[in-house]
Amino acid sequence: MIKILTRHLGEYKKSAFIAPMFVLVETIIMLILPTLMSDIVDVGIKNSNIPYILKCGGIMVLLSLIGAVAGILSARNSSLAAQGFGSNLRVSLYNHIQDFSFADVDKFSTASLITRTTSDVRILQTSLQMSLRVLLQAPFQLIVALIIVIGYSFKLSIIYLFAVPILFFVITLLMRSAHHLFMANQQKLDNLNATIQENLIAIRVVKSFVRANYERQKFKNANDELTRANIRAISRIILMNPTSTLILNMVTLLIYWFGGKMVGNGEFLSGELLAIITYLQQIMMSVMMFSFILMQYTRAQACVTRINEVLETVPDIQDSEHAEPAAPETDLFQGSSVEFENVSFKYSLTGSGEEVLKNLSFKVEPGEIVAIIGGTGSGKSSLVNLIPRFYDVTQGRVLVNGIDVRDYKITDLRRKIGMVLQKNVLFSGSIRDNIRWGKEDATDEEIIQALKSAQAYDFVMSFPDGLDTQLHQGGTNVSGGQRQRLCIARAILKKPSILILDDSTSAVDSDTESRIRESFRRELKGCTVFIIAQRISSVMEADKIILLDEGEIESIGTHRDLIERSPIYQEIYTSQQEGVLGNA
Repeated sequence: MIKILTRHLGEYKKSAFIAPMFVLVETIIMLILPTLMSDIVDVGIKNSNIPYILKCGGIMVLLSLIGAVAGILSARNSSLAAQGFGSNLRVSLYNHIQDFSFADVDKFSTASLITRTTSDVRILQTSLQMSLRVLLQAPFQLIVALIIVIGYSFKLSIIYLFAVPILFFVITLLMRSAHHLFMANQQKLDNLNATIQENLIAIRVVKSFVRANYERQKFKNANDELTRANIRAISRIILMNPTSTLILNMVTLLIYWFGGKMVGNGEFLSGELLAIITYLQQIMMSVMMFSFILMQYTRAQACVTRINEVLETVPDIQDSEHAEPAAPETDLFQGSSVEFENVSFKYSLTGSGEEVLKNLSFKVEPGEIVAIIGGTGSGKSSLVNLIPRFYDVTQGRVLVNGIDVRDYKITDLRRKIGMVLQKNVLFSGSIRDNIRWGKEDATDEEIIQALKSAQAYDFVMSFPDGLDTQLHQGGTNVSGGQRQRLCIARAILKKPSILILDDSTSAVDSDTESRIRESFRRELKGCTVFIIAQRISSVMEADKIILLDEGEIESIGTHRDLIERSPIYQEIYTSQQEGVLGNA
């Protein structure tokens, strides 16, 4: 906890230091007031000394005002420090997650990462704010109040000295038993967030299959599990309050019993007994505050563990120690070749452990259009994900222009690779802003040319606001084919040296797809293009076709080559031709 605080308090350390100082002032004043009240009773009221009463009362009012100001300043500075700490920690988490590979994100899951960046940080933020106000106040008030009580009556103080250790023992026992329950609670919150996220992303599928009742039950189950986990954790922790109250009420009764007798015997005055009882209440408050902060600390410690798991995760894919900055564009990426040398790959963190790609070897010359086809699960997407190092090979090497991709700086490598993913992703904002992801300083003329190349210009200009048309998150207010073409335009605008299209024209008709392929040859001359496709008609004109079967290369060649010598390719071609003729 201390380590994560010192790292992320940053410019708010001053506020974190000042807040307890004001709390200390406020506490000292609270400890002085009962003594003044005792003097008013034993001196002023007993002797009917009105000036003395007014004097002590005036001092009490003044001290109370100073305490109120100190309390306000301590609350302000503790809030400032806590909010700043939370902000810095969220930024640190978010920035670190940006460096994660796909495998790292898969290991934690997006829902869990969201929970850790929001809920877990909020709990730490609240814990810090409480700690700055209570962590110094509670023990200081407890110790000083005990010393004052000892000064009034050592006999009565013995009751405190026995009760306080018993109370702290019970609190510590409950706190330790609750730690694993709070860990389980946050994991159940991960599951609930995952259920919500999945449902909202796939809401159209849910509605189209009339699965709303199923999703409601699924959410209810996750919500019930979280509720039960909360109840288990809180049921353990709430024992602190009744236990503390029971012990301290018993102490109060003993103080009244023995203190009353001692006043009757003349061992001390009634005002002093009143002060002792007031200090007892302060001691009770201190112990209750301390128990509450310990309860919060137990929950915060579970969150610290989860946050540190993220912050201490070394990204699976990083720049190698000997990675050199990219050479000038004309030297490094103009006409890129891509070569796979005995490449094998498996998803080591989240998969079954079996190899998805097995001993692949092939070379693509600069400027070639290469098609990759194969059945579902044959490893097509996994293959192209190795080129920009979204994953690293398990064995072998992937070379770009004869250099292992692991020897490039990741940003330099990915900057010159354009990719249109299988799942088309657009962001909330205007169409112009979305296309400019390919080139931040692109002019409208460049954007329009990219849209024309992707066969997206006509439908974009049909919108009343044209390039300023606002897209919803994920681009849900345009059709699937329109999303694909906008994503292709974004990639074309980047002017990449390697363009990867992962089944990215499946939602457009054959004629539009043909025009898009023609634009590649015209607008991206010299660019090496990888096309993953399901339709033979989409790959017939490719310079090279790679046919994958269960992670292995079954055949490589042109359409004519594969028609002559690949039984699998022949079967795919025949089945699709029959489908075309049947539809005709």
